[in-house]
Amino acid sequence: MSIIYGERVRLRANERGDVAKFHEWINDPEVTRGLALYLPMSMTDEENWFDGLSKRDPNERPLAIEVRKGRVWKLIGNCGVFGIELTHRSGELGIMIGDKTEWDKGYGSEAMTLLLRHAFETLNLNRAFLRVYADNTRAVRSYEKAGFVLEGRLREAVYKHGKYDDVLIMSVLRSEWMKRKKKEKR
Repeated sequence: MSIIYGERVRLRANERGDVAKFHEWINDPEVTRGLALYLPMSMTDEENWFDGLSKRDPNERPLAIEVRKGRVWKLIGNCGVFGIELTHRSGELGIMIGDKTEWDKGYGSEAMTLLLRHAFETLNLNRAFLRVYADNTRAVRSYEKAGFVLEGRLREAVYKHGKYDDVLIMSVLRSEWMKRKKKEKR
């Protein structure tokens, strides 16, 4: 797969040199607040994760998120499609913007839009969905901006930070993606 370019963001394959940043981010409580991770991860854990990527289905390998800073690209997170169901042409999406200095700049929405383009135009999915904690309002707004709609709520489905929280299921269908794409071309 080639690098996927947007206006300010690109998605590329993860490289071994990214592992140190990923390790830093997944051990930051502010970053992991919206993620399923809840235990500290060692550098060995992160290196083992990276080493396991080559054994994964190529369609389900995560992608690094970079933003243009002048003439160079800066790594700010990663994203990917996983749990692809070939019969149903459905897959789950996930994203982490780990660099907190780049939060609230619209990069997450743009990265998710690029990931949707990859899901529908490269992987030929019909439905892309994600799970998000209900109290993660910044992420919910970002997903809505990228075209996701609320499908449902799993009540008190996760226990994190000493309390139960609802999990929202949001999705985009290929037909919705195509309709939105046609509108943007006008």
